[in-house]
Amino acid sequence: MKPSLLDRVTIEVGKCGGRPCIRGLRIRVTDILGLLGAGASHQEILEDYPFLEENDILASLAYAAVQTDHAILISA
Repeated sequence: MKPSLLDRVTIEVGKCGGRPCIRGLRIRVTDILGLLGAGASHQEILEDYPFLEENDILASLAYAAVQTDHAILISA
């Protein structure tokens, strides 16, 4: 079975305040999402952070997609 992109997202007590990071590194998922939201391309991110891989960026996007997929409760 192919490893899931989400396996790249790690949460460790005492690292980055327990926030989701990439592969145990001290770069948070939200840091990558913020760069993308500010208009940075995947290539720009990879050049600025040479320890990252393309799949780390894709993992951040996949994690965000999972986190935003929740039921919406509507009262009658």
